[in-house]
Amino acid sequence: MAGIEHRQVDGDEAGMRLDRWFKVHFPGLGFGPLQKLLRSGQIRVDGARAKSDTRIQPGQTIRIPPLGVDSKEAKTGPIAGRDLRHSPDSELLSRMVLHEDAKVIVLNKPAGLAVQGGSGVNRHIDQMLEAWTNQRGEKPRLVHRLDRDTSGVLVIARTRGAAQKLTAAFRERDTKKTYWALVKGVPRKREDRISTWLVKEQTPDGDRMRIAKHGEDGADHAISYYRIREQAAQNLAWLEMEPYTGRTHQLRVHALHIGHPILGDPKYFDADINWSLPGGMQNRLHLHARHIDIPHPDGGRLRVTAPLPPHMVQSWNLLGFEENEPGEDD
Repeated sequence: MAGIEHRQVDGDEAGMRLDRWFKVHFPGLGFGPLQKLLRSGQIRVDGARAKSDTRIQPGQTIRIPPLGVDSKEAKTGPIAGRDLRHSPDSELLSRMVLHEDAKVIVLNKPAGLAVQGGSGVNRHIDQMLEAWTNQRGEKPRLVHRLDRDTSGVLVIARTRGAAQKLTAAFRERDTKKTYWALVKGVPRKREDRISTWLVKEQTPDGDRMRIAKHGEDGADHAISYYRIREQAAQNLAWLEMEPYTGRTHQLRVHALHIGHPILGDPKYFDADINWSLPGGMQNRLHLHARHIDIPHPDGGRLRVTAPLPPHMVQSWNLLGFEENEPGEDD
């Protein structure tokens, strides 16, 4: 058992409740023992007593007494920015794992980590998977992608055969991918289907997708579905979105197309000069691949859910949204 420890709150954890912080870093610590440590003052924030609902801020120091549990038990949950820069590949990948078996690995990709290489990309999942090359020299394979700033469920195949079957499932649309997004304003319809044509264009800030006309050269048809899960007055809405097709930036462009861009989107967020991000929220993309339902290479269905990244946990806390609502199909 370790002695007293002091940890500094990371920038990605701004506004997080203290009890959620302990759930992330010490998943083996139960609710009862945590409450007892808080009541007795053994857990402190910047030297002061704290409660389970205390909101922590970057730079604050949390006093952690001997807990009898190992913080390294956590293989899932939010990963701080410093981890993305300094943790070894194998360790970082292990912390992302949501599911693994002989054929499939499912990761909870952190926001800010690229899936594949590209301009200005120093570290990416595809390169990191070299650390998991097996004794036969076989490296796990990507079977789909997420945007760099999008967090959440990412499926990896352990073998060539598994990769072929999983890739076919994505190609034949025998998968159900559910995303959560926080958008500006509230759509008029509680749920709807969005159908457009999209085309890629070059801009000074890199590739960008735009709505195109039917038949326009290079345009692809894109279909998405959404429903409103919760809203904060008429200012913000929590959308559950499902892409039927898999075009680049599809959900981000479709959110803009219906007049409700995703908060923190550096490419597609469009707001007038009188609008500002609500206080306490980070200006980062609020789009998360929450759930996937996909055929397993060995038969049956694989269903996996990914917890929200820290900046979205912070926003959900500020808005009073509950991440695990009753009836959610996890």
